[in-house]
Amino acid sequence: MTLMEMAISGKITDEMKLAAELEGCKPEYIRDGLAEGTIILVKNRLRNIAPLAIGKGLRTKVNANIGTSENKCDIQFELEKLNSALEAKADAVMDLSTSGDLKSIRETILKNSPVPVGTVPIYETAVNKAVNNEPMVTMTDEELLMTIEEHARQGVDFVTIHCGIRKFIVDRLAEHPRLMDFVSRGGSFIAEWIFYNQKENPLYERFDDIIEIARSYELVLSLGDGCRPGAIADASDWAQMAELLQIAELVERCRKAGVQAMVEGPGHIPIHQIEMNVRVQKSVCKGAPFYVLGPIVTDIAPGYDHITSAIGGAIAAASGADFLCYVTRTEHLALPSPDDVREGVFAARIAAHAGDIAKGISGAEKWDFEMSSARATVNWERMFALAIDEKLAREIRSKIPASTDEVCSMCGEYCALKKMGEIRRAR
Repeated sequence: MTLMEMAISGKITDEMKLAAELEGCKPEYIRDGLAEGTIILVKNRLRNIAPLAIGKGLRTKVNANIGTSENKCDIQFELEKLNSALEAKADAVMDLSTSGDLKSIRETILKNSPVPVGTVPIYETAVNKAVNNEPMVTMTDEELLMTIEEHARQGVDFVTIHCGIRKFIVDRLAEHPRLMDFVSRGGSFIAEWIFYNQKENPLYERFDDIIEIARSYELVLSLGDGCRPGAIADASDWAQMAELLQIAELVERCRKAGVQAMVEGPGHIPIHQIEMNVRVQKSVCKGAPFYVLGPIVTDIAPGYDHITSAIGGAIAAASGADFLCYVTRTEHLALPSPDDVREGVFAARIAAHAGDIAKGISGAEKWDFEMSSARATVNWERMFALAIDEKLAREIRSKIPASTDEVCSMCGEYCALKKMGEIRRAR
């Protein structure tokens, strides 16, 4: 039996108990959410890690993407990025490698990651075709399934599968193109395959077989948004929504088979459309956990997209999104460095926490109250301990003169907190 099937039968497993302990809730809450499909526990049954609970009523989680590219293929560099993500307390990582010995790279990342690891199997299928000098459009459904199963067998905890891109969507986009048709790599692979072969999406056609693989390994299916908008001009358009409706159907098929699933979301979305997007997803997918990239709220800020995405991520989390994929400052420009990864995770974690305050997640507001209490008493050590990035806070503070121990260098002797403390002591 899968975890979802055990939850439906009323059983509370060790995984549910551990997840509840980590989330600060009762095991029954995790069990009931699993049974409904509104909570997932991300952990391949072959891996010895703590399950990551994502979903309704739980702390908003953060994912960090790492992985090689044609321009830089260095496993040590990827391990540095992994360590940066872990030091910044990312809840999960995804290996999006597209260059080098992909199986070995994945194995190394899995071995060194104490948090869940996700992948996009179609990348490897496409890369294998390129290595053998074969057109990507010649890949077969069997090759795709073999790659998915190989990832699961290695211990991958969740996989992005672009099953919702149907032929009718690709056909219509050919007649009525968007400003930026496809910005999802996996989505573009599937769209190109459909266009040249004039057949239905093989991942959709073989979805029952994908479900069986997921059942065997307790693999979480992350139903990818291949039609996510990559430009504000394309946000919330018919292609995005048409794919979402197909994904909603697949969520139901997963639940009937006892397989855990989450739904991936946009993308580039203006601020005023974010809440609507989350509400629509939650409605048509019946509360399935929502995993969003950013969303990025404006297209004009290359070099600052860790900020544009944090703005969108905070609004998305407050509106009900459950899982934020970080975006680094190098998005749209270059492969991120370990420092970019670290900064991106912190930006996404700030967004997630801001959303958790709005959602009333247990313990979120208490953290802020404790920080404010430390500030009110000018307790620097307590402030550092409570800071989301203690290292950065200490580094900035260390650069000011020692004579300003009681205050910061912004207000100095005119510090309002210092003045009010003097007044209180004089009473």
